[in-house]
Amino acid sequence: MFSKEISESKAFKWFDERLEVQAIADDITTKYVPPHVNIFYCLGGVTLVCFLIQFATGFAMTFYYKPTVTEAFSSVEYIMTDVNFGWLIRSIHRWSASMMVLMMILHTFRVYLTGGFKKPRELTWITGVVLAVITVSFGVTGYSLPWDQIGYWAVKIVSGVPDAIPVIGSTIVELMRGGQAVGQPTLSRFYTLHTFVLPWLIAVFMLLHFLMIRKQGISGPL
Repeated sequence: MFSKEISESKAFKWFDERLEVQAIADDITTKYVPPHVNIFYCLGGVTLVCFLIQFATGFAMTFYYKPTVTEAFSSVEYIMTDVNFGWLIRSIHRWSASMMVLMMILHTFRVYLTGGFKKPRELTWITGVVLAVITVSFGVTGYSLPWDQIGYWAVKIVSGVPDAIPVIGSTIVELMRGGQAVGQPTLSRFYTLHTFVLPWLIAVFMLLHFLMIRKQGISGPL
């Protein structure tokens, strides 16, 4: 009854004439779901929900976080102790990050074990792998932002790993750190990656991933 009233309203008709809202709604609500689909096929959706929580809580903390080596730790401490519900927002952000990585790993295993990477879904699998790399990159960059002892040494170790690559290793290390040593340029680069570059990348690849799933449908059983 309610949906019928909406479809007959003048506002809905105005938008429907220009954007074909009803056709989009019909396509979404009539999509076939194979009978073999179970709760394990929802792991990708849970990963998406975790990302949305991450985005919301992370955006809230940017109002108080200061990406400098002298104020980063104290700003996180301020969020935890003085900001209203700051402790809750940061705790949700932290635990949701771990949950997102876990769900991503389980989703990847589910797709692999059920053959969801096979023809014609190779590109869907590739975009999924890229999303997995971006997710791990979120964890690495975010881990350093409090700039405590754990974060500092984590950055030092992670940014030093490429040094083992012949010829270009030292250049990559210097590019990641913004110099020879870990310091303010390093924190600035990790903060920019975490709050700007990686969110845009994951949004683009998520869109590609979902469009291909929508186009090809859910993979069948083995």
